[in-house]
Amino acid sequence: MQDNSEIIDKLKQIIKEKGLKYTKQREIIFETILNSDAHLNADELNMIIGQKYPDEKIGIATIYRALAFLEESNLISSIALDKDGKKFEPNTKTHHDHLICVKCNKIIEFLDTQIERKQEKIAKENGFKLLNHTMYLYGVCKDCQD
Repeated sequence: MQDNSEIIDKLKQIIKEKGLKYTKQREIIFETILNSDAHLNADELNMIIGQKYPDEKIGIATIYRALAFLEESNLISSIALDKDGKKFEPNTKTHHDHLICVKCNKIIEFLDTQIERKQEKIAKENGFKLLNHTMYLYGVCKDCQD
């Protein structure tokens, strides 16, 4: 497990600034996302947390509320998928883009410097100051191709 103390301190600061109560449940939900190599939806988080922290009794409603709070606080981001709903990842990763399988909802992260340069060039050519961007490419992964 990686050391997430700095980012957890940021969570505590945001909670304090919003005048909310710090809860161990929010921390567990956030740490589970931080420590996952996968993009997780609420049900997957519920299963992982239920297995890893059975004594905490964190319900699915608490998970949904925490996810909304964490996303609103810009600590996590989501990718909306059809049948799996939203999948979440921490905003602590370096910039990357996503390939998304429309059959199994597998998400593959990638970074391509040529694509990044092209996006910056297009923005500049159109007099646009690029602040941020997200790119999702939808298709069928090799496991789901007929």
